[in-house]
Amino acid sequence: MTAPLPFVGQENATGATDATSPTVAADATENWLRLDRQICFSLHAASRAFNGVYRVILKDLGLTYPQYLVMLVLWEQGPLPVKRLGEHLRLDSGTLSPLLKRLETAGLVRRERSARDERSVEVRPTEAGADLRERALEVPRRIVAATGFELAEIGALRERLDELTSALDAATAQEEPGRP
Repeated sequence: MTAPLPFVGQENATGATDATSPTVAADATENWLRLDRQICFSLHAASRAFNGVYRVILKDLGLTYPQYLVMLVLWEQGPLPVKRLGEHLRLDSGTLSPLLKRLETAGLVRRERSARDERSVEVRPTEAGADLRERALEVPRRIVAATGFELAEIGALRERLDELTSALDAATAQEEPGRP
């Protein structure tokens, strides 16, 4: 695989930035459509790699990665309306409902109509779902080991990814007025 070319404003091999080197800037612009230059693909590839590691680790818990995320939110927040759960996970109800149905069939969560609002369905962990939390405590440790990163590096990466997510959300909101 060839080394990625510098982006505009990044130093080239001679120490000059692309802004001061028109040849490098033009070459970099020409190569912006290369797959190995796409941050979205790097994030996608890392996400798929994480999913592979999680698939192996979560097998012992009987959970898929999306189910694990649901359980994490419920362990942290307690019972929640489906809508709020979806907001935490950035999932719509069409994606979340089948996940919840499988978790309910497995005996890990219970869905109930809210007594306060008949339109709202609340999700809560069952006793078995709450007990699963103890076994899940090993998951983050195994993920840290799989990354080969130090905890501080993981924290810094997570912070940067959160900043990226916020910036992309803001850019989307600017491009699509009226979208939350």
